[in-house]
Amino acid sequence: MPTQRPESPDIELLINKGSAWNVLLDDVDKVQSDIDLLNKFTDDAAKQINIAVDAAVLGAVYSDANSSNYGATAGKISGGYNLGVSGTPVQVTKANIIDYITYCGGVLDENDVPDEDRWMVIPSWMAVMIKGSDLKDASLSGDPKSTLRSGLMGMIDRFVIYSSNSCGSVAATADVSGHKCYYSLFGNKDAISFANQFIKTESLRSTQSFDTIVRGLMVYGYKVTKPEGLGFIYARK
Repeated sequence: MPTQRPESPDIELLINKGSAWNVLLDDVDKVQSDIDLLNKFTDDAAKQINIAVDAAVLGAVYSDANSSNYGATAGKISGGYNLGVSGTPVQVTKANIIDYITYCGGVLDENDVPDEDRWMVIPSWMAVMIKGSDLKDASLSGDPKSTLRSGLMGMIDRFVIYSSNSCGSVAATADVSGHKCYYSLFGNKDAISFANQFIKTESLRSTQSFDTIVRGLMVYGYKVTKPEGLGFIYARK
């Protein structure tokens, strides 16, 4: 049998984005407070940066998804899944949301995407519909507790479900359908490469007042490296 030498082309990931925080704490407040305000402020700054990064990534990567993984004729082989397009988004309800999740699984299947490490990110209103769907009955999902009781989405049709307010959205005025629409992403972990690094975190005294300043900088970059492993539903409530 002929031998093969597996090779992977080099991929260049551009780190060209960043987020920073600059927190100031007055010495008087620091002395009078019985809690560590500075740590509270920096913890909140880190959470806000995470939200900003999520919004930046989720609001951009959908445009690089493989063309057979979205639209009214999604599915590389069958073209038989309607996942919505601009102007005619699909309307997701608690009666059909499980169907749409399984459609996404079928779309990835037709692109030979592995079953393992699949994920889906949905807006919070979709998560509410899942909790109100048939899966609220734990006996149907096979979980020890229902999603309604635990609040956890868990795994549905091989997808680990995440709820996020950072899903890319299109205002009603920007879509001819007259509805606010959302890009709900799904895929495999190999579809997107992401890298980040905290370049600098420092604490210093203000030269103009009695304050402590803590500031930091995080840089990051991302790239869709396997488009066939990424897709989205264009949906409205």
